[in-house]
Amino acid sequence: MPKNIFIEPLVRTPIEEQEIEIVERKGIGHPDSVADGLAESVSRGLCREYIKRYGRILHHNTDQTEVVGGLAKAEFGGGQIIQPMYILLVGRATMEVERDKIPVGSIAIRSAKEYLKKSLGTFNVESDAIVDCKIGMGSADLKGVYETKGLLANDTSFGVGFAPFSETELIALNTEKFINGPLKKKMPEVGEDVKVMALRDGEKILLTIAAAMVGKHIKDLSHYENVKEELADKVIDVARKYTKRDIEINVNTADIPKKGVIYLTVTGLSMENGDDGSVGRGNRVSGLITPNRPMSMEAAAGKNPVTHVGKLYNLLSMKIAEDVIKEGAGDIREIHVKILSQIGTPINNPRAANTQLIMANGAKLEKVKNNVYGIVDNWLENIDKITKMIVNDEITVF
Repeated sequence: MPKNIFIEPLVRTPIEEQEIEIVERKGIGHPDSVADGLAESVSRGLCREYIKRYGRILHHNTDQTEVVGGLAKAEFGGGQIIQPMYILLVGRATMEVERDKIPVGSIAIRSAKEYLKKSLGTFNVESDAIVDCKIGMGSADLKGVYETKGLLANDTSFGVGFAPFSETELIALNTEKFINGPLKKKMPEVGEDVKVMALRDGEKILLTIAAAMVGKHIKDLSHYENVKEELADKVIDVARKYTKRDIEINVNTADIPKKGVIYLTVTGLSMENGDDGSVGRGNRVSGLITPNRPMSMEAAAGKNPVTHVGKLYNLLSMKIAEDVIKEGAGDIREIHVKILSQIGTPINNPRAANTQLIMANGAKLEKVKNNVYGIVDNWLENIDKITKMIVNDEITVF
């Protein structure tokens, strides 16, 4: 079967040689990331239930979750939630199979609450949020395409990927993962709502970090300022693992301590006090927001992992890019991957699978062309691996 695979040189300045590079990473507790995480957890919960009941994943899309900020009063040593956050789970799902009714709403709410408990440490799911579900039955035409014609694309869309990550991208990604990972045990004062904005200006990298602080772990303003300094010191040690460039780190730059304006929260989340979140407004499937790279605007979280190319092709593009760089080490400096579908056509036979390569000095495209073609072809033939990785929690979408 023809795969419409195209391999060509990429004529542009490699990312590490560009004068300015901007990279953003929204942390696990950012309202947009929370919305993504909830939508994806509901989809994966439904996938597992469908497989358990029927041996296959049925039609669904749960990619319209909204997070509505609440109202809180944060104080040193504590604080309280005045009005709980509101979470609305929206989408479409198969609710009945041959008169066998599926408790989609219950599964969705249970999956959402389990995700919140697992990912947000200071957050009390039962008292700090209202979780509401308005998931309805899927439309007849799209459900028909999904169920009766096999593995056909249910949208005309494209996915993009790139590799390898630049130093700045690695720093932005791993800074947030460090703060919301190993650092948590040592510094409970820092909440999960963290945003890292990285700017590389020539040979200098500036990290601007917004980190919600947890009031119950901070006794006064002096303690708060010490936490900011300690956070910056620990982050710079992490960042230096990925670069020899100069690094500057600023934490919570909107603070005006003399006026009592600081980033203090009850739960470590900005959504406790008015910040809203929506699926698709945060990190791309790379885990980053990268204006110097090609990006798709598709909201991957919550889309079905069987035929929705807006999800599959973005994840697939990243996997192809990673494998090409791994296999072509030394010959390929950079790769961009773009895969385009057409609704109703087989997902393993896209309209175009385009790979663009920046070759290393002296390396020839012809040397790697067959290998690149083989990697793309193999991933397309085994695209169901992406589905299995999603259902088994082996891959992230934001």
